Amino acid sequence: MSRAEQLDTVTDTTAGTVERHATTGTFESTDPATGAVVGVFPVHDAQAVQETVERARPAARLWADLGFDGRRQRLAAYRGHLARRMHELADLVHRENGKPRADAILEITLTIDHLTWAGAHARRTLGRRRVRAGMLAADHAAYLEYQPLGVVGVIGPWNYPVFTPMGSIAYALAAGNAVVFKPSEHTPAVGAWLAAAWRAAVPDVADAFQVVTGNGSTGAALCRAGVGKLAFTGSAPTGRRVMAACAETLTPVLMELGGKDAMIVDDDADVAAAADAAVWGAMSNAGQTCIGIERVYATAPVYDRFVAEVTERVRGLRPSSDDEAAYGPMTMAAQADVVRRHVDDATASGGRAATGGTVDGVLVAPTVLLDVPEESAAVQEETFGPTLTITRVRDAEEALERTNATSYGLAGAVFSRSRVKAMDLARRMRSGMTSVNSVLTFASVPALPFGGVGESGFGRIHGEDGLKEFTRAKAITRRRFRLPVDLTSFSRPPAAVDALARVVGVVHGRHR
Repeated sequence: MSRAEQLDTVTDTTAGTVERHATTGTFESTDPATGAVVGVFPVHDAQAVQETVERARPAARLWADLGFDGRRQRLAAYRGHLARRMHELADLVHRENGKPRADAILEITLTIDHLTWAGAHARRTLGRRRVRAGMLAADHAAYLEYQPLGVVGVIGPWNYPVFTPMGSIAYALAAGNAVVFKPSEHTPAVGAWLAAAWRAAVPDVADAFQVVTGNGSTGAALCRAGVGKLAFTGSAPTGRRVMAACAETLTPVLMELGGKDAMIVDDDADVAAAADAAVWGAMSNAGQTCIGIERVYATAPVYDRFVAEVTERVRGLRPSSDDEAAYGPMTMAAQADVVRRHVDDATASGGRAATGGTVDGVLVAPTVLLDVPEESAAVQEETFGPTLTITRVRDAEEALERTNATSYGLAGAVFSRSRVKAMDLARRMRSGMTSVNSVLTFASVPALPFGGVGESGFGRIHGEDGLKEFTRAKAITRRRFRLPVDLTSFSRPPAAVDALARVVGVVHGRHR
């Protein structure tokens, strides 16, 4: 193939024109329910990715020079553009990801709320401020500020193709960085739409947010392109490969990985409310939610009622691609195979399906599994499908012990009418986030950080922590006046340090 033939301009009817770059071919994005082609996109090679990053560098400087107010105004223009075209974007998400349009609108609404918060709080969180200089630097003024990293690379997932990557993109932009976004190869049209919307809403700094498309090789190229930081959302195995690629250039990383999130239902819980929340947490988005509920530990006094409530609610759910469906197909056909393997392993090891358990192509019936051994794959591995294991435990302490007996540590939930006990369990749950008497709520609060521990990754998006994640702390001191004795000089008197020791002894030595 000649160099001229490698220069592709691929036009997608829904997302506009993808940038002209050197590529190693094209790929199709398809509707998971019908197989219909949503769009054709270039596989951007390493040179194309590098060119995109280099084009973003001057845009990053221009974007940073706008200051907090200038960026806030442009982020407001962007979110206004998203709000006005919400149904257009929701339709694209429905076709490319498979989720119901109503759920896509909810996802976009959350994104707009986070955009609003990030733009409004960046100055207060990151702006320069004075800090106490302390005794040894009493003659100095001390300042702290958080400076942008330059260009931030973002590799996004397919399950929430708007909300999840924008959790990095919005906060990185608000912090003063340019962004190069590589969407999942399963949802490139959504990523291209988001970048095209930025160019339309913010034409004066259009290159501050760009997109590259492709497969794992494109993502690897972005890792090696010399960005200031790489934010990745995906599985733990892929996250390790991303970290290894980034290590070659000492590029810092933010890892938002998978989960095996649990719900604890205590003796005094509102069983009906807990069941309703568990079903939503487990089955919405076809269970393809990293912070979704995959395990429930219900105490003996409420177990039977809870199982009955959950089973009744699940029987009314229907997966399909029509507007009346409760949830859509699996976005990736291979994920249906994972669900099938977990269900088969659960039943083979002594568990039973109270309802569901069937997989029809990419449509997975809502499945409730009982009596599943803790060592089963359905309990230990991330299923990422519309399944839920429910286990009877003696009390909340046993539930907490089993909840924490996993390598993951992303999120979880506690249901109890006792505020004191519920908050205690929530604090002791080994997770980055926990909801009490609800599920997933923390993700909708822009001021709260989002991220996990262990196999669920490290670093935080959202909130003040999310803004700081895409900056470097800069410390500055300024001498205001000269002290009679300069302790940090070879000209200091011999007795000066002894006098300092006596002062320290008087001030601090009496405290025990």
